[in-house]
Amino acid sequence: VLTSAISTPVIQFIVACAMGLLVWLALHPDILAGITPGQFIAFLTAAGMLAKPTRQLTEVNATIQKGIAASLSIFDLLDSQPEEDKGTYSVDRVRGDLEFRNVSFSYGEDAEPVLRDLDFTVKAGETVALVGKSGSGKTTLVSLLPRFYKHTQGEILLDGQPLTSYSLENLRKHIALVTQHVTLFNDTLAANMAYGEMAGADEQRIIEAAEAAHAMEFISKMPKGLQTLVGENGVLLSGGQRQRLAIARAILKDAPVLILDEATSALDTESERHIQSALEAVMEGRTTLVIAHRLSTIEAADRIMVLDQGRIVESGRHDELLALEGHYAALHRMQFSDAEDGPDDNAPPAGAEPA
Repeated sequence: VLTSAISTPVIQFIVACAMGLLVWLALHPDILAGITPGQFIAFLTAAGMLAKPTRQLTEVNATIQKGIAASLSIFDLLDSQPEEDKGTYSVDRVRGDLEFRNVSFSYGEDAEPVLRDLDFTVKAGETVALVGKSGSGKTTLVSLLPRFYKHTQGEILLDGQPLTSYSLENLRKHIALVTQHVTLFNDTLAANMAYGEMAGADEQRIIEAAEAAHAMEFISKMPKGLQTLVGENGVLLSGGQRQRLAIARAILKDAPVLILDEATSALDTESERHIQSALEAVMEGRTTLVIAHRLSTIEAADRIMVLDQGRIVESGRHDELLALEGHYAALHRMQFSDAEDGPDDNAPPAGAEPA
């Protein structure tokens, strides 16, 4: 934009100066000795006709600069290092036993630790909820499981095996992830639910997963049903519809470890009630880590862990934590006192993180 804004007026100014020089020369016949008036007018006319193509030529430079900027991004991506994968261990299906041994993590060598000395276990089939203030490390913690990040200290074990010993492909095969930021492709609804490892799933399985996620309610109203194109990054769908598709993906994958990171944050109250019952059915028999800011959605969890500044400060069931009158009780009182005061129509849901 800077190049385009500067180059065109500069070129036009230079052309105008050149035309002015020619006019000045026309007023001094002694300088242009040997040139007839007809020749000079023909030359002046030709010079005037050069102004427009010269200006158009400057626009080519702006296009070239855009191409250079775009190519830098492309080459940065091509030059980026692939994920480190030295693991060789592989298994058809894990039980889902998780163990964190003094795990710490920071986003750089000199950065402050985001997670500090986490030490806990999650039994197969257990549902553990993670709560705490924004920035306490909840999403970072669950991102360590699929090895999106590598913990800087300690050890994480899945079924007694270190996560680093699993091959990335096999490890992520056992994990289904539903986040509040859903990525969709410019493809059909069916292809967006069954992609990657699940590509090629038969239509009946896709329909069953969509029904379990209450997605068929809007899919059935689409002009082409499951074959409807959703547009670039799902632009034709609302936030709630996108999140239902993400939940349908998790149901279709049928993985033994399930991670729900604010999975119902974009849903209205009625839809959330339906989805919550669907999620409870999905979580049955699976090791589940749930991140939730609305505490009412995780009261039935087997265990609730409260994180504060990267540490687990409280752990227990809902009623046990309320009886402690600690961090969890304070969060609970804060949310429910806000609900009793009546929500602002323009305000985000209680406990929701800022965009």
